[in-house]
Amino acid sequence: MARIVGGIALSHTPTIGFALDHHKQNDPVWSPIFKDFETVRNWLKVKKPDAIVWMFNDHITSFFFDHYSPFVLALDDQFFPADEGGGPRKVPPVSGHSKLAQHLGHSLMADEFDMSFSQGKHLDHGVYSPLSMLQDPDDGTVAPIVPLQVGLLQFPIPSPLRFYKLGQALRRAIESYPKDLNVVVVGAGGLSHQVHGERCGFNNTEWDMQFLELLEKDPLTLTQYTLADYARLGGVEGAEIIVWLAMRAALSAEVKKIHQTYYLPSMTAIGTLIYENQAILPPPEKIAEHVQHVNHQLAGVEEITGTYPFDLARSVKSFRINSFLHKLIEPEYRKRFLENPEELFEEGKLTEEERDLIRRRDWRGMMHYGAIFFVLEKLSAVVGVSNLHVYAAMRGQGLEDFMKTRNAPTALYSVAAKEDSGGPAWEKDAPNK
Repeated sequence: MARIVGGIALSHTPTIGFALDHHKQNDPVWSPIFKDFETVRNWLKVKKPDAIVWMFNDHITSFFFDHYSPFVLALDDQFFPADEGGGPRKVPPVSGHSKLAQHLGHSLMADEFDMSFSQGKHLDHGVYSPLSMLQDPDDGTVAPIVPLQVGLLQFPIPSPLRFYKLGQALRRAIESYPKDLNVVVVGAGGLSHQVHGERCGFNNTEWDMQFLELLEKDPLTLTQYTLADYARLGGVEGAEIIVWLAMRAALSAEVKKIHQTYYLPSMTAIGTLIYENQAILPPPEKIAEHVQHVNHQLAGVEEITGTYPFDLARSVKSFRINSFLHKLIEPEYRKRFLENPEELFEEGKLTEEERDLIRRRDWRGMMHYGAIFFVLEKLSAVVGVSNLHVYAAMRGQGLEDFMKTRNAPTALYSVAAKEDSGGPAWEKDAPNK
């Protein structure tokens, strides 16, 4: 079983990354930041966690308002710094823990958190500003992370109580992971600050101190504050400290505080905080009950012949080929695919197995590999094959035999747009037409 060894709360202002990138270690204005983060880095070296669950909010970098979700769990095995406008920072990538992320995703969904899942997203200063301070200065290593991005910049957002319950659900999820792992939970963001409007530059040290005291000793009280309360007391953007509340809720009722700092150089009150967990692991039978709870919705699905639910493991395994085929929704990409697919295969870094499946239009093979039907549908439209041809291939039948099983044996169709020259080329294949 996995266990939570402690929790860390960190500010993630870009000030932190700026100080590191511009070598401000000996500047008296910036040096307190380095001292505070050195303590956190040394604690991580002692504890040697196997994974870090890192809760943060993106700053409209990798997540935009065309699809803005409250809870987004990243499934990747490696993460890179995002370009926030001036180019990505020159800091090392960090490993991810995809297997743990997948387990957390299934567990959180079973606990009725409506999660979104991401792959291929880069991480902005919500992670990398403090993380770069924690990476080993010699080789850039830090424990593999599981980023959990929370959407805090477009209201409505989840309530403080919902964040508290998220932390409790994370604890159940982590402790039910079947392998022995030591895990640290991080909440990144805050403390008091506001960066927009006439109130820009607002800070409230008195509230910051009160919040930190309640966070340690009476975190449930913090769930009684409204989001308007958090905005009034700590600034609208400072309300992101509710991710600290989620971190605290993942720990035991009583914690051992071994580090806490506070520094207000400019726009954002910068804090670092370490709690060591005092929890006793649940008995094995309780863990088993939760695992059964996590899996109960799909229990028995593997017994349905010829059925392959597109779960997180399948999504991660086949992300590359699904991404490649999904881009066929772009007109220029379709044109290039039809003219020179080999060039696109190279750009997409497809494996030889993936290239061969696409070249041969092996619909059933691609599906078994992990391509979801709805990208195969796009490929079939591009190459002039009807949906019914794909369905027949799925069943290992020729088109004519498959169409005999349909109520309308001459009905072929596709998602392709209507051609100006008349019907699609495959209509001539319709049996008995």
